[in-house]
Amino acid sequence: MIAADADGKLVVVHQMVNAAASPLRYVMDPTEQYQVEYKQIYDAGLEVGAVYHSHTRSAPYPSQTDINLANHPESVYVIVGLKDDVLDVRGFLIRDGAVEEVAVTVID
Repeated sequence: MIAADADGKLVVVHQMVNAAASPLRYVMDPTEQYQVEYKQIYDAGLEVGAVYHSHTRSAPYPSQTDINLANHPESVYVIVGLKDDVLDVRGFLIRDGAVEEVAVTVID
């Protein structure tokens, strides 16, 4: 998860463990998700600005599982595509099952 300030600027990246331990799907551990989302982000007066994960074998577009698990309608879902060792980063808003691509800028 990536925390955002009141102006929407992304300010803190929170790396989380893939509880599925799989290159094909991700699962956030509920205890870790609570700790990051509520204790580290909301308690700091921030919001969840983005949720990110990678697609190692498919295009960086939300899968049906990604859409079903999307529970932050105001956050950008960033998917990092790694298929064929080509980096492709794309962002999406996912609201009520609808997917809308949004521009993202990657800064080193």
